[in-house]
Amino acid sequence: MTDLQMSLIGIAGVFVAGVFTYNKIQEYKAKKSVERAFSTDHDDVLMRTGDAPASSSSSSTTRHEPSFSLDVDPPGVAGGEAAAAAAALGAVAAGFSSASDDPSAAAALAARANAASAAAAEQATALVDPLIDCLLPLALESAARGDKLLPVLQTLRMVGNKPVHYIGLAVSGDWEPIVHGGVYTKLQGGVQLASRSTALNELEYSELVTRLRAMADEIGAEPEIPDMIEVMAEARNLHRFVAGHDAQLGVNLQSNGAPWAISTLLGALEKQGFDVRPDGRYVMPDGEGGFLFSLSTNVTLAEETTSRLTLLLDVPCVAPSRDGFGAMVACAKSLVGRLDATIVDDYNQPLSDAALSEIAGQVQDFYAEMSDADIPAGSTRALRLFS
Repeated sequence: MTDLQMSLIGIAGVFVAGVFTYNKIQEYKAKKSVERAFSTDHDDVLMRTGDAPASSSSSSTTRHEPSFSLDVDPPGVAGGEAAAAAAALGAVAAGFSSASDDPSAAAALAARANAASAAAAEQATALVDPLIDCLLPLALESAARGDKLLPVLQTLRMVGNKPVHYIGLAVSGDWEPIVHGGVYTKLQGGVQLASRSTALNELEYSELVTRLRAMADEIGAEPEIPDMIEVMAEARNLHRFVAGHDAQLGVNLQSNGAPWAISTLLGALEKQGFDVRPDGRYVMPDGEGGFLFSLSTNVTLAEETTSRLTLLLDVPCVAPSRDGFGAMVACAKSLVGRLDATIVDDYNQPLSDAALSEIAGQVQDFYAEMSDADIPAGSTRALRLFS
């Protein structure tokens, strides 16, 4: 071994020894620093047992843990007030006791609870309907309040012209519409598969999935995304049904003489019971906020006269029990006398009673088809599809 190699080995040994010594010195300093910081001179409030900390202002800083116990004398109520409060509580307790002891009262309470639960379930099904919606389960990381959920859910309410609705599994165990004050453990979304105009398409579904994932991240939920191919097939099938049952029946009134003045016509229509809607349509109210059929003057608002009126029934949107077609024909016959008119078809040929009766039978067959498909005319489901 040469002198140079021996020198290098010696220098390396000195360097290693120096580093080792420096580390030991730093370790000793750190140890002393930690001991000073955690010395017994400092009182650890988390580990303390026994006496409470001494403080001149202990009455204002003492922490009170939440409790479900009921004080005998509630804060701020003393003497007679406390006695009155106790009496009131006793009266309430007695009332509940008497109700539970009375079988008829208990049965009434149970009936009301069942009715409320059934109503909530019906509302939930109307919003997210397995027959006409693509279901979108959303698993929440933890229970969430409706107040927190609603503002976020509002950001995804439409995809194209298809509405998106949501319901929640309440802590009571019932599915219901999401409301302020409610607490929910699961969510279910639903996008309508078809409307009167179109079926849900691939572009709309892709947009839905992207927006749904972003929204789910914001509320702490994990969405379950259905297979696109299956959803598209369901959407097309449903739209074929809607297109095949998109029936509107009309009867026309043709003037037997001179055209009617619009100003004079308005009075006759009002006497017949028609309402004028803000959009200028004339509708026959059904008594519940909707309408049975509408009427058109077949002219623009700028025209002063018309010689033809058309009464129109949107068949899938009127329940069979209301007999919309029968009511429309009766109205047309009444207007014949008021306006000196003839009931005609779209080709201006008079419609006989026999022809009208035949159409009425076809309407009943139509209603039967819709009912067999579980989409009864006039139902919430039908109104959503044929809107």
